[in-house]
This record gives sequence, structure tokens and C-alpha cells, in this order.
Amino acid sequence: MNGLMMHEPLLISALLRHAERHHGEQQVVSRLVEGGIHRQSYRELATRARQLARAMAALGVQPGQRVGTLAWNGHRHLELYYAVSGMGSVLHTLNPRLHGDQIVWIAEHAEDQVLCFDLTFLPLVEALAPRLTGVRHFVLMADRAHMPAQTAIPNLLCYEELLAAQSDAYDWPRLDENAACSLCYTSGTTGNPKGVLYSHRSTLLHAFAAALPDAFNLSARDAVLPVVPMFHVNAWGIPYAACLAGAKLVLPGPGLDGKSLHELFEAEGVTLSAGVPTVWQGLLAHVQGNDLRFTTMQRTVIGGAAAPPAMIRAFEDGLGVQVIHAWGMTELSPLGTVGVLKGTQRDWSAEARRAVLAKQGRSVFGIDMKIVDPDGSELPWDGQAAGELMVRGHWVAAGYLGAPQPELDWFGTGDVATIDAQGFMNITDRVKDVIKSGGEWIGSIDLEHIAMAHPAVAMAACIAARHPKWDERPLLIVVRKPGAELTRDELLAFYEGKVAKWWLPDDVVFVDAIPLGATGKVLKNVLRERYADHLLRSA
Repeated sequence: MNGLMMHEPLLISALLRHAERHHGEQQVVSRLVEGGIHRQSYRELATRARQLARAMAALGVQPGQRVGTLAWNGHRHLELYYAVSGMGSVLHTLNPRLHGDQIVWIAEHAEDQVLCFDLTFLPLVEALAPRLTGVRHFVLMADRAHMPAQTAIPNLLCYEELLAAQSDAYDWPRLDENAACSLCYTSGTTGNPKGVLYSHRSTLLHAFAAALPDAFNLSARDAVLPVVPMFHVNAWGIPYAACLAGAKLVLPGPGLDGKSLHELFEAEGVTLSAGVPTVWQGLLAHVQGNDLRFTTMQRTVIGGAAAPPAMIRAFEDGLGVQVIHAWGMTELSPLGTVGVLKGTQRDWSAEARRAVLAKQGRSVFGIDMKIVDPDGSELPWDGQAAGELMVRGHWVAAGYLGAPQPELDWFGTGDVATIDAQGFMNITDRVKDVIKSGGEWIGSIDLEHIAMAHPAVAMAACIAARHPKWDERPLLIVVRKPGAELTRDELLAFYEGKVAKWWLPDDVVFVDAIPLGATGKVLKNVLRERYADHLLRSA
């Protein structure tokens, strides 16, 4: 027998409808790419999203088709979040930090029909447009006054003119909650990036979980500023959770330096923020260097990479800001664990509490996890046994776009972790040798392949070396061919134009031999033990 309850599908449009109806006066504040501060209410956001949905339909965008974005955190990007998904199409956020070849590959693989982009990225899109053969319409996210007089992009459309041509008389369709709503690509594995296709249902359940007291603790009394980009796993779900809770949303645009962020925090009364450690290092340097304080900031979520203990102390002891350690992946939408103490741990010593909070945290409802040995057998939660971290849950990917597979019982994260008796997970290593720099992944094998293409290189291995600012940076270990001459600068120059600049290795170590295992594989664990602190010593 089924329960006698109404069935309302979990849809992105329901979040916007709720925010408009119950928090219509709440503000969305944006720092614009073209300069100045823009303000709109949730009511105005909903109106413009309806206009935008009509505009996209007028361009021929159909349900299920993808609309790409290359944009910062701003009100127009937020309007796209709700309009594109709400109409039944799929929002595809492209990462502008990637190399141009990767952006083209991803946009073509996703079959993006429209590409909307901020003024910052006009030169990038002009360079890539001839290769984006599947894109039918290019839309510059600006008003007429900021449209270029000349451009290499044929039939470039003006975002504000598209909206002005439409009324807001639009009824959000009643979609299947399992329909796709947004798409993000992960480069956390070797080879080509993989598309993670989120559903309306998974996104709303993720938003509920993110807002929970033991997660981001988000309410209508908060002003939240996501420093994490809206092109990076949907800004960790904050644009959705803010509407769900009715919180004020502050969007920093391209101004991610310490001075710009602190000014926006103070001017808008920000109580909660979220970002990767690299950004917080810049903010802390500005605050500490100018003897500043936070007057409203209460807590910050740090993810993407482990927060250094010194950073946690600087926030909590020096500035009175609670640090919430979090862990996730693109395949997890991304929230997996959050570092918030349990009631039984509040009476622990300060040292014991800090040791727990330095870990990646415990599961929120909706995510289950376990660690397994190489044979797949589950390992104990004793804080000592380490194995591959496996997860499952309501917002965990069951496969990748274009690579259908049976639904997984558990998803292998590729991370090696321990879990203690209280359920707190701590990542200790990675199964695959990717490098995490400032919250972004760098593929070591790709860098090795380029080095091996140099005529003077006999063998090359790339490892993650610890870095004082970026957490990890790539370090090349190279064996020259007999009689060949090759310098560090010559090899690094060989990378120019082949990868994004931030992928370039920080240094090269020339050796006589690279250690190999019995099967001929490079023993990267030996190299990491030997050279893990190389960049710290040379800093």
C-alpha cells in the first residue's frame, strides 16, 4: 500500500519559485565584470530567469540540449542556472582555466548548442569560436554599451537585448525530477575529461543536505559568498542552497584577491563563505598584513584541498571564524563529508578537537562511505587501516556522459583514506597519481607524455610535491638520453602552448635513473618520499 501524499517533483524551478514567493525581497549582490556592484532581489531574479527561458526557447534550445557558460560568479550566470535548467535544458558550466584544446573538446563532447560568456572571456571565445563547430549561438553576457564594436565571432548576440525582447509570462514546465539539469566535467582522472550529468532530484537533495546545521548551517539570516567558482561543480551547490534557505547571496565576480574579497565581506555583511585554501591564503595575507578584522563573518567552508593547520588556527584563534573542513568530488555533486564535531566531542581537549577537525569530516545524510583493501574487502573504522574510499548516495554519479554503464553499487573515489570510530574520514593518499593544485586537478601522466616527447629525454616521471601556497605542484623527475644536453628552462619551455600555464611543472630534477618495479612501472611512492619537500626546500 502506498502512502496518501501529494507528489511534487523535485525541480530546480521549485527552488526559484520558493525564493520568489517567500523571500522575494532578499538580495543577490554581484560585483560586475564591467565594474561596479549590481543588486537585484530574488523576485527580480525570478522575473529575469523567466525572460531568459523564453529567450533560449526563441533561439531554438530544446529540452535536454546543452547550454554552455564561460562565466564568473555573477547575477547573469545565476539567471542561467535557473532559466536553462528550469525550462528542461541542461546547463553546462565550462572551466575557463583549462587549456583551449580541452575547452573545445569538452564543448564538442557535450554538444553545446549555445555558449554564453562574460566579457572577460571575449578574447578566449574569439580564438576558439572557429573550432566550436556545434555551437549555433554565441551570447555575450553584457548590455549593448559593452558589446565590442568589432569581433571575430559571427552574429554575436547581446544577453541583455535577448532578455529585453521577451516578457516574463512563462510557466515553468512540470518535468520528470530525474531529468538532467546540469553538466560538469571532471579532469580528476587521466585521459579526456568525463561529463557528470546531474538530475533535478539529485541537485535538490544535495541542496537540502548542504543547508543542514551539521553541514553549511545555512538560513535566511545568512549572507553567503561563494568564492568557489560557479564553473567548479556548481559552486558546491551554494546557488541552489541559498534559494532554498532564502539567504542573501553575494557573488564576487572576477575579484578574488584578498583586498576585493575583504571589502565585499564587510560591505555586504557576509556571514558564510566557501572556497579552496589558495584563495584563503591571499585573504589572510591581506587581513593580517593590514591589521584588519571580520565584523560579520562567522564561518568558512574550506574544500578542494586539505586546509593547513596554520590556516585553521589563523581563522579560528586569530579572527574568530569557524573553519568547516569539507570533502567532495564532481561525481558527488560535490558534497561528501563535512568536519563538524558531534555532541560527544565537544568536551574533548582543544588539541583532540583540532585533530578531528583537521580531517575531511563525516558523512552528511545522503552519502554513505566505506574503505576497502585491494581485494574489495571492507576495512575497519579504527583511524589506522587505510584503503580506497568508496561512496554511494542520492547525488553520486552512476556513470559518465557518453559512457553508459550499469548503475554502480559503490563509486570508487580513487582516494586512499582512513575512517575513525566516530566516522571522521581522513584522506592520506591517492590511488591515481593526479596532482591537486589550489583545488584544481593536474594530470601527471599528461605532463609525463609531453616531457617524453622531447628528443633529449629518455624517461620522465611527474609527482606531486608539497607547495607552501598551492598545496601541491607538479615536479618533473627526468633522465636525459646518453650524451644529450638539456636544462630545466629548455624543458619547461617545451611545454609552452601544450598545456594551460598553471599546469606547467614548477621544477625539474635530473637524475641518472628512475626507480622501477618488477613489472617496469615507475615507483612513484619512492619518488614522493625522496622529493616531496623539494619545492619547500627551494622556496
